[in-house]
Amino acid sequence: MPKHSPTDQLPRFLLGKHQLIMTVTFAAFFSLVFLLVSVPLSHNAWFEIGRGEAFMFTVVFYLIALSVVVISKVFMYIQRNADNFPVYRYVLWNVTEILLIALLYCFFTVEGDKFGIISLENKALWHLCLGAVVYASISLGVPYVLMAQYFMIEERDNTIRLMNYDTVVSDVPIKPSEEKRITLFDNNGVLKLSISPDNLFFIESDDNYIQVWYSDVSGELKKYMLRCRLKTVEDSFTDSDLVRCHRKYIINIRKVRMLISERDGYAVELDSDATPRIPVSKTYEQAVLARFNSRS
Repeated sequence: MPKHSPTDQLPRFLLGKHQLIMTVTFAAFFSLVFLLVSVPLSHNAWFEIGRGEAFMFTVVFYLIALSVVVISKVFMYIQRNADNFPVYRYVLWNVTEILLIALLYCFFTVEGDKFGIISLENKALWHLCLGAVVYASISLGVPYVLMAQYFMIEERDNTIRLMNYDTVVSDVPIKPSEEKRITLFDNNGVLKLSISPDNLFFIESDDNYIQVWYSDVSGELKKYMLRCRLKTVEDSFTDSDLVRCHRKYIINIRKVRMLISERDGYAVELDSDATPRIPVSKTYEQAVLARFNSRS
């Protein structure tokens, strides 16, 4: 089994809007259930469901904690397009969330005890903080890990659908001897597009969607959008002429007319004048140069 370094880039699909919303929703539900179930087992747990000041204290804490997580995930989503988002950064980000929630719990506990809203049996600060970290780690860490595993399994299944197919729906008949076509499925596994590699120019990422730029049988340049991740396409066609050149673009190396050296790096011009110039980021520069030179 290949070993992965902590500096490896985080799979981009874990930072998608849909994935982050589902993660926050599941974590909110899981943490609420866990904390309410564990209250009778803890000497310093003060959560209550019912009436009174302790219940209102519980509601306020839960809403503020949830707001902290939501704001954190919003900033994570904003940072999703950063060229450098390694695995360790994602882990540290989530650990920081857990520590912030633990500190928030400690603050509410101390203040609640001070004003007589709650009563603690063990008032040692170190014991309180340690328990808060444990509770926060379980309340957030477990759902984060479970959701990450779920999305990775979902991504693997989508990749398998892209790579294996028996029947292909297409606008033109496919001959048995014809070169294998590029078939693209949406996230539900439904075939949406089948095109010849000779007609595909590039694929552009638009969050959880992609736009496929291709020419039809009349030679007219067209765009087709479907719900699919660029990373899925990249992993599915690693041995083809499709090459990742940027966090937003995959190009068909067959269609590259010219590789241009610019002040900030390289860019490619494709065979169609109607296509825009595609930038090549530093992350993918060497891979693109190698593929371009091998074809030349």
